[in-house]
Amino acid sequence: MSETCRAVLVTAGFGNQAHAVIPLLSKAGFRVRAMRANDRPGPGPKELGADEVIIGDAGNPDDAFKALQGIDAVYHVGPTFHPKEREMGLNMIEQAKHAGVEHFIFSSVLHPILYGLPQHAIKRSIEEHLLESRLNFTILQPSDYMQMTVLSVVPEHNAYMMSYENDNREALVDLDDVAEVLVKVVAGGSSHYGATYELTSGDNPRKTDLVDCLSRAFGRPFTLRKYPASFEHRPEIFGHVGESHARHQMETLKQVHNWYDRHDFIGNGNVLRMLLGRDPTTFVEFVRKHFGLRA
Repeated sequence: MSETCRAVLVTAGFGNQAHAVIPLLSKAGFRVRAMRANDRPGPGPKELGADEVIIGDAGNPDDAFKALQGIDAVYHVGPTFHPKEREMGLNMIEQAKHAGVEHFIFSSVLHPILYGLPQHAIKRSIEEHLLESRLNFTILQPSDYMQMTVLSVVPEHNAYMMSYENDNREALVDLDDVAEVLVKVVAGGSSHYGATYELTSGDNPRKTDLVDCLSRAFGRPFTLRKYPASFEHRPEIFGHVGESHARHQMETLKQVHNWYDRHDFIGNGNVLRMLLGRDPTTFVEFVRKHFGLRA
């Protein structure tokens, strides 16, 4: 464990990234504080390994400052498609300055320069604010997560469901690889200050390539099946939110879907390979791990 960083705050404390990074940070010996918006019944961040949980709004200055007090490093993760994601990111940066946080690590996105993707525009503006903040920072730019892609797999029907008209290339990364990098960045401290890391496997598969990977991983033929995309309902993946929040999410999702249907989204795996000290996880390897399959 780093001698200069002992306490780490993880925002979006029970989201997809928290499920991957909190257990690894705890295992590495860090004291982990998780911040989440609501104190919901059932399992929470402590079940993931967090030492403490702060309930609060990352966009509220008082809540953010309270969560950041006594923290050496913060890993800020903006909630998916949240209408106040930009506000939360900017506020966390400002309150980290007031709280004297040593290291601000931001979960951004691969290629935030893309103007056609609304969530990228939000990440880009938060990156800009962080660069101008005088904080010690590291920016992680992961591509799309394999964990989300695999939601389109229907093993009982040997199918991969695709809502796009065009079979474009898409950069993917295993979230567990990103979590492993995050722990290295927290532990390495100053050796990662000022760095921006693109994190992707480098495979850039098409959906037809994913089907081939599924066939190899399961040892039986899979097929690609298309279905029409619908943005008239509220998907369960966003959880229980209000109507205005839901409309924002669905409109954003529609814009993202339409962009991906027109363009390739590719990346290079060299940076991730360097940081991991090994080859990034391939989609075949991920599928075998996710579904408990033997190689």
